[in-house]
Amino acid sequence: MKEKQNTRDVILQTATRLFQRQGYNGTGLNQIIEESGAPKGSIYYHFPNGKEEIAIEAISMMRKLLLEGAEKDLTGKNSAAEAFEYYLYNVAAVFDMRSCIDGLSIGLIASETAFTHENLRYSCEMVFKDLQSLHAQILVQYGFEREQAEELGITIAAMIEGACILSITYQDGNPLRKITKPLSLLLKRSQERQEEK
Repeated sequence: MKEKQNTRDVILQTATRLFQRQGYNGTGLNQIIEESGAPKGSIYYHFPNGKEEIAIEAISMMRKLLLEGAEKDLTGKNSAAEAFEYYLYNVAAVFDMRSCIDGLSIGLIASETAFTHENLRYSCEMVFKDLQSLHAQILVQYGFEREQAEELGITIAAMIEGACILSITYQDGNPLRKITKPLSLLLKRSQERQEEK
């Protein structure tokens, strides 16, 4: 049983990496098989519904990595601005390595499948909503009111995902570093306005 699980994990890890780098349409089952080193029959044994099932599982894996990393980086700081700055600098450092962006962005697969694969679109939507919810939860922990935190959660998710796309394109983490200052300013001003009420 352990062998089967290991093969499944290897297939899933390989597919996740390929989907993030090449997108859903640019990744074929033969490439997943070849790069994972798994026997051809094992892909259908572990994922009987084929590529879409693998992609849904890969999105789930990306979700787990994104949420765990974000929560770890965003907690235990002195302020929301400090927390998000710390988080963004850590994500930027990963983009600087170029070879290791696994689990950092689902933007490519989300935009590519939004109109053609409803199950994948929905899976990506849930990841984005979970990230927005995490951001809001973190902001509440730093003293923001729930409604304001939820609005900012969407803004922050959009800023970060946009900066991730630019970082992939530019092949470095500078776009993520560049949004830290305006994001910090937004968070500080939002908190000041809240305190004035």
